[in-house]
Amino acid sequence: MRHTVQQIADALGADVVGDGTLVIARVAEPASAHADDLALAMKPAFAAGLAEGQAKAALLWPDADWQSYGLQAAILPKRPRYAMSGLTAMMDAGQGFAGGIHPSAVIDDDAIIGEGVSIGPLTVVSAGARIGDHSVIGPQCFIGWNATIGQKAFLREQVSIGARASIGDNFIAQPGARIAGDGFSFVTPEQSAVEAARASLGDQGDAKAQSWSRIHSLGSVTIGDDVEVGANATIDCGTVRDTRIGNGTKLDSLVQIGHNAVIGNHTLICAQAGVAGSANVGNYVVLGGHSGVSDNIFVGDGAILGGGTKVLSNVPAGRTMLGYPATQMTKQMEIYKAQRRLPRLLREVADLRKAVFKSPKDD
Repeated sequence: MRHTVQQIADALGADVVGDGTLVIARVAEPASAHADDLALAMKPAFAAGLAEGQAKAALLWPDADWQSYGLQAAILPKRPRYAMSGLTAMMDAGQGFAGGIHPSAVIDDDAIIGEGVSIGPLTVVSAGARIGDHSVIGPQCFIGWNATIGQKAFLREQVSIGARASIGDNFIAQPGARIAGDGFSFVTPEQSAVEAARASLGDQGDAKAQSWSRIHSLGSVTIGDDVEVGANATIDCGTVRDTRIGNGTKLDSLVQIGHNAVIGNHTLICAQAGVAGSANVGNYVVLGGHSGVSDNIFVGDGAILGGGTKVLSNVPAGRTMLGYPATQMTKQMEIYKAQRRLPRLLREVADLRKAVFKSPKDD
């Protein structure tokens, strides 16, 4: 996959300086770049490594003094990190999945397969399933009964999509993603100890030990357009209505979305984050890694949860949260600072107590 420096810059809408006819075969970090690589030196700290590599061309920052680095050409985008999106799309060699339908794939006669669809080895497509035009379904995938996938989907290996799930266009699922498994929903014949403790905020009362009865998932999962689901992430079915994921939302690896949850548009959910059942997460929200949202609450539009944040109550729109239990980030930082001062404060209090209660015999 080779392009000239000028072709790359044109695709990115960026300026070129120097020799735009240089041919680029790969992208590389500056220190390890070869002569036909485009070095990614998007800020001065990265550009320091150019002297260790052999790159003739680099992706730099606006107004960079490119000639001082001994380069023959440079691409100068207005926002270098954003340019990475288009650049990596151009240079991505893909997974090597073959076109067409592999002979070992099992496709029900009632399934509807669009034009130009690729289906890999040992994949199963169930009755009533619909796969949109120009989609790529990798090896060992499973598409459930009456599930629908839109156009230009890209499913990596071992992705499973359960019955009745509905997924929009341009969907991407990384290896092992599991969509439309049953929700984790169980109930006891009488009030359980958990319910009693939650109602009282601690006291289990007279609740007795009981066995759990399963509540079946009658809903499925609805996913909008341009959504990506990371490796080994899971999205559970709704109990009666569907669990919903909005347009443009991106889920990282090992994310868990519980039954009946609603996730808005263009929301980013980072690795190991969890959204409990019936929670409502708004549009343009960011959930940092290992964060958690409790059940039956909402997180307003544009909110940001820092890594490890655990939200136990509603979060207003635009609020930045941190900690466990989550508080506004500015307040949480004050708490952290106060905690670091506690040992010194305790020593000072101890000294004051000695001074105040000093016995006259000690004079």
